[in-house]
Amino acid sequence: MIDWVILAASAVKMLIMIAIVMGIAIILTWVERKQSAVMQDRIGANRADILGLRIIGLFQPFADAIKMITKEDFIPPFSNKFLHTLAPVITFFAVLVVFAVIPLGPPLEIAGRTISMQIADINIGLLFILAFGGLAVYGVVLAGWSSNNKYTLLAAVRGSAQMISYEVCLGLSLIGAIMIYGTLDMTDMVLQQSGYWFGWIPRWGIIMQPLGALLFLPAAIAENKRVPFDLPECESEILGYHMEYSGLRAGMFMFAEFIEIIFIAALFTVIFLGGWQIPYLYWDGFHWPWGGMWYLPFWFVKTLEFLALFGKIAFMIYFMILVRWTLPRFRYDQLMRLGWKYLLPLGVLNLAVTGVVLVIIGRI
Repeated sequence: MIDWVILAASAVKMLIMIAIVMGIAIILTWVERKQSAVMQDRIGANRADILGLRIIGLFQPFADAIKMITKEDFIPPFSNKFLHTLAPVITFFAVLVVFAVIPLGPPLEIAGRTISMQIADINIGLLFILAFGGLAVYGVVLAGWSSNNKYTLLAAVRGSAQMISYEVCLGLSLIGAIMIYGTLDMTDMVLQQSGYWFGWIPRWGIIMQPLGALLFLPAAIAENKRVPFDLPECESEILGYHMEYSGLRAGMFMFAEFIEIIFIAALFTVIFLGGWQIPYLYWDGFHWPWGGMWYLPFWFVKTLEFLALFGKIAFMIYFMILVRWTLPRFRYDQLMRLGWKYLLPLGVLNLAVTGVVLVIIGRI
């Protein structure tokens, strides 16, 4: 029998998730340029206006969208037209579908039912992310090969080698968290970060797995092909795998990159920053470790938890854009050396140390 309440809730969550992700991605096209301008003592994008109003350049993303949609969508005459069209679709789909298992907030009680804030509340959420996230490499390879251009093909080879290499490091950084939490369910991972050590130190993933968190960020940024790991698409020096794309198809590659920034920030928040958890906040208010409490209404507590989740995601997005405009691009040999000679051994070391600690404390 179909549970229409659950079905309606899933549809609503899917629409909300898509609206939030797409909205943030649009704003990020402005944030990227404005933050770099602030760091470089410039004004930044501020030309687009409506009736003379510019509002610090906030209309620029909409002007860019109009230009992208109306620009000529050129396909090279000797390319494989089907695969050339399919490549950006695969890349965009791979980074969007993984949001299905990211919890938007704590579970809510609606009409006597507990509604999870995930589109798909499955107990193998992290495995789902690794499986579908790995599909993005096919979009890179197909884009470079189907364009029938030797330069885009070389860029695609660079991109596939980079993404496959850093997928290993990324997986190792997450296995340590899986060992600690004992689950692949994203909501359970957040709930298990609600405890405290010695009554006052939050048991967040970044405290229980500091090396894993440190390894996750460079591996994830390399997977997203962002500076300083943007060798597959650094148009200013060597041609990128999407050189032969224009119009809406090129926009899909660009948009997928910004969506992946949001995803990396959300995944890091859920696994290592406690998700919606706020230190010392319980269902009825703050319980201070030194004694006493601050009572808060239930609805206010839930609002704070939602704001905490999105605040942490916003901070991680800011940090990744800060890295993008701070560090220089690595050479290809430096990129591979970092992944295979440093991050990989550190990832294995992290698993060994985690296993030893779990044995000592009796978890295994």
